[in-house]
Amino acid sequence: MVQSNGAHGMSDATETDTTAQTTARQERGEENQQPRVAADASTNASTDASLNAHAKVRKSGRKPIIWVIAALVIVALVACCAIVQTHARKAATPTASESIAIGIKLAPVSLDIRNQSGSALEQLLIGNVYEALVSRNSNNEVEPGLAKSWTISDDGLTYTFKLNTHMRFSNGDTLDATDVAWSINQLKTKQYYNSDQVENLKQASAPDATTVKLTLSKPDANMLWYLSGRPGLVFDKDARYDAKTTAIGSGPYLVKSFDSSSKLVLQANPNYWGSAHKARTNTVTVRFLPDDNAAFNALTSGDVQVLSPVNANMTGKLKSSGKYTVKATDGSDKFVLAFNCTGAKTSDKRVRQAVRYAINHKEIIASRGGVDAALGGPIPSVDPGYEDLTGLYPYNPTKAKELMRQAGYSTSHPLKLTLTYANVYGSELGEQLRSQLSRIGIDLSVNTVEFSTWLQDVHANGDYDLSLVDHAESHDFYKWTQPDYYYHYDNPQVQALYAKALAATNDKDSARYLKQAARMVSEDAPADWLFAYRVSVAQVKGVTGFPSRLTQSVLPLWKVAYTPVTA
Repeated sequence: MVQSNGAHGMSDATETDTTAQTTARQERGEENQQPRVAADASTNASTDASLNAHAKVRKSGRKPIIWVIAALVIVALVACCAIVQTHARKAATPTASESIAIGIKLAPVSLDIRNQSGSALEQLLIGNVYEALVSRNSNNEVEPGLAKSWTISDDGLTYTFKLNTHMRFSNGDTLDATDVAWSINQLKTKQYYNSDQVENLKQASAPDATTVKLTLSKPDANMLWYLSGRPGLVFDKDARYDAKTTAIGSGPYLVKSFDSSSKLVLQANPNYWGSAHKARTNTVTVRFLPDDNAAFNALTSGDVQVLSPVNANMTGKLKSSGKYTVKATDGSDKFVLAFNCTGAKTSDKRVRQAVRYAINHKEIIASRGGVDAALGGPIPSVDPGYEDLTGLYPYNPTKAKELMRQAGYSTSHPLKLTLTYANVYGSELGEQLRSQLSRIGIDLSVNTVEFSTWLQDVHANGDYDLSLVDHAESHDFYKWTQPDYYYHYDNPQVQALYAKALAATNDKDSARYLKQAARMVSEDAPADWLFAYRVSVAQVKGVTGFPSRLTQSVLPLWKVAYTPVTA
């Protein structure tokens, strides 16, 4: 198959043409100005009628001085009025701001996107600072990126990409096929984060400066999509910098400063190679606001102009004020209550099933403002293979108590479990779960910790009973096929179905296998999917270009602009 060029995949994107000049004038607020045309003084008279009349009179040899003076006075008055009106229009027209501040919840502990886990890094850096071989749009579809087109061989084992030309990194270095091949091969050799997503990719090569060839060991239906994320990011092989605190990429922005406890400041990249994704705002400050109340206050006080997410329970005041627009959007976020499948207490499937039956999902969603969606399995609605599985474990406390009785527990002889999760999610969810599970004979202790502690103790070491986290990644079903992942879920049938989904030669068959695998995972109850998180985004009126979907996964900021609205 051949992928045609897209808006971001224009060849020779840095060359100037008439369309680009027009677009540039429009972005500068000059959309009503026409190109200047030099007049030929020997053949063209002025278009001002009074001056033409003056020219004719002089030709006849007469010199009516009074009329000449009167005409000049009229011209001067007209010119003055035009100047006054122009200045008045300019004064009345709001000016686009050179900066904008955006509040988000999660903060990356470092900017080292090749080694550091966490969805916040992908939000902030992909498409803004670093660019990938291909990119993805707000419909979760793959589109051109650094590569303007590609072909896939009939056997699915060879991908050939044609790159844009005149590309360069923020430090001025040229970006060509050698950088792309080097970046992908380094990912594989050094096992950078998410290298497991492209385990079927054998090698990348650069036949010439604008061509990249990928060779696979076996077909992989997810390959293109994964290349729009971390595995496809391209780095400068000649650059030397501290990747934990700064970045050298090819995107429309560069990192001006970074403080993991406070903010990331992005500045427009003066060396950006493209025109389609050129930054519209010079400085974008992203503030890390994990506390809902502090985030709300930052928005209403003007410290930030966009808040994503905003607590859904707080949106009523924003809507009624008339100063903000608020919208809830779909995404790939899944609030997963994971059970340690090899734990001493949670390896018992009856206990896991009892927990699922005991959870009142409608109650939890209502308490959060009612904008989230019920989710009964591991695949969200925006991903291939989605199926509504909420009917597998409907709220049924009676059935939950019976399963607990079979496992040897009751309200008089409760099972003691600990729920460990990061404090960025607040305490309310933990308390709700503690209350609901106490009714079926589970004594739940809630342990909220720093996110970095969660990453080490739970994610890395797998030391927990129950855990709660927002898994924001799309196309991440593969985690249920890896027994060494912190779920510790091991089902050979699920693994076999997923392998068939990857090897499928068409999307329909791939989705069918994924549906079967997802249903099997949900039935085994290695986790409960509390809800599909729908992100509520609030922004001050006058903000344009902020992404409308999937903002927890990718957050391209190149078209974001802010023009203050005057009362």
